[in-house]
Amino acid sequence: MRAGARLVALIALALAPVGAARAGQEAGDPPVVAAQALRRLPHDRGAYTEGLFIDNGVLFESTGQVGRSSIRRVDLTTGRVLAKITLAPPLFGEGIAPWKGQILGLTWRDGIGFRVTRDGLRMAGRFAYLGEGWGMTGNGRELIMSDGTDTLRFIQPDAFRTTRLLRVTANGVGVPMLNELEWVDGEILANVWLTDRIARIDPVSGHVVGWIDVAALHREAGATGEDQVANGIAWDAAHRRLYITGKEWPVMFQIRPPKG
Repeated sequence: MRAGARLVALIALALAPVGAARAGQEAGDPPVVAAQALRRLPHDRGAYTEGLFIDNGVLFESTGQVGRSSIRRVDLTTGRVLAKITLAPPLFGEGIAPWKGQILGLTWRDGIGFRVTRDGLRMAGRFAYLGEGWGMTGNGRELIMSDGTDTLRFIQPDAFRTTRLLRVTANGVGVPMLNELEWVDGEILANVWLTDRIARIDPVSGHVVGWIDVAALHREAGATGEDQVANGIAWDAAHRRLYITGKEWPVMFQIRPPKG
C-alpha cells in the first residue's frame, strides 16, 4: 500500500492540534499518550503483519505480501509459528477476525474473503465484498472493517453484509488510512497507515477520543524500512493485556491499556 501526497497531507491535518472545534464537531483536541511498554516478546521479523488478535488466550496473526500471505497461530511467549495456512499468489492477505469458531480474513484488492477453521486452520469457504480490504475486528455482534479510507464498515458476519458506515474524524477532519483494528473496552483502536499513531475511536460518533503514540517503541524495534510501520493490535480481554507490533518487527510489545 502506498499513500499519495494528498492522503499524507490529510493524515497530518487530522493529527494536528487545532484548538477549539468547529460547531457540531469534537470539542477540544484528542489527547496524545505515549505507549508505555510493560513487556517485550519475540516476533517473527519475516511477518508482514496485517491482522492480529487473541481469542481464548490464543494469538492469531495474518501476514501480507504476494507469495508471503498467511493466517497463523502463534505462541505469544516465544513468537514461534505453531500452524499456518498460506494464500496462493496473486492474493495479498489483510486483516482477520474471529467469528463462531472460524477466522474471517480479507485480501487487499481482490475482493475475496476467506473463512478458515479456528482450530485446524483449514479453508472453510469464501465470501466477496466491494472495495479494498485492510483491517478487521469484532464487537461480539458484528464485524468492523477498514478499507483504507476514513470510513469503517459494520458487517453482519454470516452473510458478510454491510449494515452501517461510520466516518472517523479528529479535530473535525476525516482520518484516512485506517488500517489494523481492535475492539478494546467499547472503543475501536486503529493503526493509521504511515504514522506511529493508534486512534481510539468512539464506535457511535466516530470521533477520535485519544491517540496512542508508539513512535518510541517503533524506534526501539529497529524497523526502519519504508514498509516496516506499526501495524497490529491484540487485546487479551481475560487478562486485560494489550499488545502491539509492526510489519517485520522483531518484537511485540505489551503496553499499558488506554484509560477513558
